[in-house]
Amino acid sequence: MNSEISTQTPTPIYPLGEMTLRLSSTPRGARLARRLTQQQLVEWGHPYDGEASRTAQQIVAELAANAVTHGRVPGRDFELRLLLLAEDTLRVEVSDARGDRGLRIVREADSEGGRGLIVVTVLATAWGVTERNVGKTVWAEMQLPQSVSSRRTP
Repeated sequence: MNSEISTQTPTPIYPLGEMTLRLSSTPRGARLARRLTQQQLVEWGHPYDGEASRTAQQIVAELAANAVTHGRVPGRDFELRLLLLAEDTLRVEVSDARGDRGLRIVREADSEGGRGLIVVTVLATAWGVTERNVGKTVWAEMQLPQSVSSRRTP
């Protein structure tokens, strides 16, 4: 399994690209997270209907659904953060305000209730949980094909 529990977020100081949004902790907010991910990948040069876009949307959908279903705290939003770490690496971070389940998430990936995290495990090169002052961040990294904008024509 490509999971780990960490107490620090190993993100670079200067990513190549970043998008951070707070969305309502509702099913509608989770759907919006998925659509905004697709839009951001297009802006970073990955086709609207390409494999990278579909994979990133699926990871975001699973993490956002978990945030609004299991990490919801009334009156608190969840946060979606996309980081382009290199031309070929995307990091997805979904943060919620409920921290009491942070360390149980990895164990639940093997249980009946953690099927969405199994999908993340298959699609991501690495994923984990990072505790925050308020709540937790579940993150996943995936490989991206070379973007359309960075391809050189012969």
